[in-house]
Amino acid sequence: MNQKSVVFILIFCLGFWGYSQEIIVSEIIIKGNKRTRTNFLKRLAFVKEGSILDSARIASDVRRFKLLPSVASASSKLEKVDDENYTLIYTVVENFAIIPGLNVSQDNNDDFAFRTSLFDFNFLGQNQILGGFYARNVFDSYGFYWEAPNLFTRKLGVGINYQNNVLQEPIFFEDERDVKYKYTSRAFELRLMYEHNFKNRLEFGINIANEDYNYLSGELPEEIPENLGVDRVSFIGEYEYNNITNEYQYVDGFRSIFTYSFTLNSSGDNELLRNFFIGRNDFEYFKRIGNKGNWANRLRLGYATNATTPFAPFALDNQLNIRGVGNTIDRGTASVVFNTEYRHTVLEKGWFAMQANAFVDAGTWQEPGGNLGDLIEGEKATLFSGLGLRFIHKRIFNAVFRIDYGISLGKKANNGIVFGIGQYF
Repeated sequence: MNQKSVVFILIFCLGFWGYSQEIIVSEIIIKGNKRTRTNFLKRLAFVKEGSILDSARIASDVRRFKLLPSVASASSKLEKVDDENYTLIYTVVENFAIIPGLNVSQDNNDDFAFRTSLFDFNFLGQNQILGGFYARNVFDSYGFYWEAPNLFTRKLGVGINYQNNVLQEPIFFEDERDVKYKYTSRAFELRLMYEHNFKNRLEFGINIANEDYNYLSGELPEEIPENLGVDRVSFIGEYEYNNITNEYQYVDGFRSIFTYSFTLNSSGDNELLRNFFIGRNDFEYFKRIGNKGNWANRLRLGYATNATTPFAPFALDNQLNIRGVGNTIDRGTASVVFNTEYRHTVLEKGWFAMQANAFVDAGTWQEPGGNLGDLIEGEKATLFSGLGLRFIHKRIFNAVFRIDYGISLGKKANNGIVFGIGQYF
């Protein structure tokens, strides 16, 4: 027997031995799910019955389950059937997913404002989102939502929402005077959602809206009309890269969310409400510190059509970017905002946890019609720091009641308390 024949036989034998040793997942069992449908979880999973055992895919499935609103925690276990067959058992701890919400704050008149909502994040046991809200912030607003991210296939879904928002909007001018308008927006939105894999997700949508601005009070410049109205059509895109792992109140990993919208309106010749685009990217980084600590960071970059208009899209606001600064105190056409905070669990017992946090929020804005140098020069720079508390129900999705108190570290002498549901970011 020559040397080539020996080599061929060895390769053949090694290949046959490797093939014969392949371990098959002969059965998949899911435990712990009471409301979430078993066939829905199996449809989401990469590992299927009859497939070759792959520990990396099993780990991916566990992480995928943890990202679902209906799942608080998940784990996996293998049980041997025989030398070539194993049973794979996924165990999930479910969240209670029918969530009432209540946000309380001050409105722009320093009066009482609130937003109440009710959402089911596991509608039909398939992690569809169904719900709505009612808000009172000087005026009444309401909205309805339905999202089914996995309606058509494991990767393809749809979302629909309607919102009727009526707000008192402060509009700022170069001479530092501000005027208050009643802003009314009635909008219907349809989105198509595609999940390439559990780390990469895309959304494309269309938003049809009617918007009105009606003068309320303030010293109105002569060239600014008391009433403005426009019909808009917006084309929306979103890309999310998500490499985050959740374990109850703890978060670890990196996420990037890029959103883009291009808006056309029926009054293209209107110098105040013209066509525009908005682009924004949130970069988020979370790091576990020891057993009870969590370091959280968000860098938010935004840029819009740089028109010289008092109706600029980016607002400086308590609930959006800088805690303690006040309610919609400034606007711009570009922004850079950085939020960092350290969260530490000071009490944890059963379903309940309480976190204390220390934070720093900083941001800078570009004036409407200005240039990007405004961001660097820092005339609009804002820096706040503060402390907060988080009261967390570990078995209810996003059941985090937060209180933050922010104090200005810059020129502004502002300070204030910010309440909300869910982590600030």
